Amino acid sequence: MDLAYIPSPSTGVIELGPIPLRGYAFCIIIGVFVAVWFGNKRWVARGGRSGTVADIAVWAVPFGLVGGRLYHVITDYQLYFGEGENWVDAFKIWQGGLGIWGAIALGAVGAWIGCRRRGIPLPAWADALAPGIALAQACGRWGNWFNQELYGKPTDLPWALEISEGPNRVAGTYHPTFLYESLWCIGVALLVIWADRRFKLGHGRAFALYVAAYCAGRAWIEYMRVDEAHHILGLRLNVWTALIVFVLAVAYIVISAKVRPGREEVVEPGAAQEAAEAAKDAAEAGDAEGSKASEDSKNAGDDAARAPEPADADEAAVTSPEKNDTAEAAKNG
Repeated sequence: MDLAYIPSPSTGVIELGPIPLRGYAFCIIIGVFVAVWFGNKRWVARGGRSGTVADIAVWAVPFGLVGGRLYHVITDYQLYFGEGENWVDAFKIWQGGLGIWGAIALGAVGAWIGCRRRGIPLPAWADALAPGIALAQACGRWGNWFNQELYGKPTDLPWALEISEGPNRVAGTYHPTFLYESLWCIGVALLVIWADRRFKLGHGRAFALYVAAYCAGRAWIEYMRVDEAHHILGLRLNVWTALIVFVLAVAYIVISAKVRPGREEVVEPGAAQEAAEAAKDAAEAGDAEGSKASEDSKNAGDDAARAPEPADADEAAVTSPEKNDTAEAAKNG
């Protein structure tokens, strides 16, 4: 009897009236918001305008979703075009199935279009967004938990994932590979943030580091999975993909560091000048306010200096006859 395990949701959909809220889609949406929010903070810190990351994400995200779905459908075509399968299911993205390789590849095309329209270098934008993408993947992997998919080999470890009986799955406890990858992605984000601060990575090297680090983890996590997949020379297709992309990312880091050392001084034309002008305007406004406060203080001091001094005792007696008469009457009485 298993004393401890991670339970799986009984359903991946919550019906809110006529609107179905799907856990898989919810995790993807959260991941996108996290990536854009954190990427915007890093972009502004690099000298870019606030909001630029979101503007380019309008291009990158749809392209990425299409690319991720295409990669999944092409590499697992038997799930949609095999005997007895319905090809219409290929469009049901809410049921799960996004390949990160296709999402990054086609998402980069969308980002390139957005960057080109804004006159921004794509490598600099990718560097700013890299840790956010890793965090987005960490969020998105929980969508697999809602769908009870992409788990590993059977295990009785305390953190085993409980899987219920269903289509193409057998009830039992398995390695929670979704959790392993989610935690690994968080570690990748922290690694990129540290390395970027320590070595001032530029010209796409922070993004390449994210890719290499993610591939290193994806290779061994993918090896643990038991879901159906194509194999080449005894290894799953995604393991080969991770290995090849890892080598390419490392090669890019090495070559780029030699060809274009350092990092970009300007990531968004005009942004630095606008920031300087805004700071100048704020300083002038502060000086004007300070001068006004000083003038008000000076005027208040002048008014106080011009105020009449209190009368002495004799003057008070002269100017207060009623009080003198009262005192004299009391004395005579």
